[in-house]
Amino acid sequence: MSYQRKHNPMRRCLIAVIFTTVAFSLAGCAHQSTNTPLYQRLGGEATIDAVVENLLYRIADDPEVVVFFANTNIDLFAESLASQLCDVSDGPCRYEGPPMDRAHQHMGLTDGHFNRLVEHLDAAMQEEGIALGARNELLGRLAPMYADIMRLQ
Repeated sequence: MSYQRKHNPMRRCLIAVIFTTVAFSLAGCAHQSTNTPLYQRLGGEATIDAVVENLLYRIADDPEVVVFFANTNIDLFAESLASQLCDVSDGPCRYEGPPMDRAHQHMGLTDGHFNRLVEHLDAAMQEEGIALGARNELLGRLAPMYADIMRLQ
């Protein structure tokens, strides 16, 4: 390759234009995903329902946490949790269940129980194919409920 072709100013300009176009395209893709509502990134109603069902199976198989659901109407709980996850993720649902402090009063939950449920929820979301960013965002939106669930004042 000749020196003239290698160091051609027009070629450098063309490469710069291509590089800039690709960079802006990639930035646009990244920006677009953050503009997509979390509810959609979670997969909408069908995936949220699947996550809740998956979570319930995990809870049922965990002797340390299943005891907290012994006197719970599981169908009502599943519906309420799905509604809450939909609401928290900016979906079309509105959670109308009890406040978290009232729902968890007298349960005697420890940080270990709480963390175990968070682990089960994350594992259920992973198994349902939810991307890491969406999982982290949902968990981040749920995190402020910790004080009410654990009854910290």
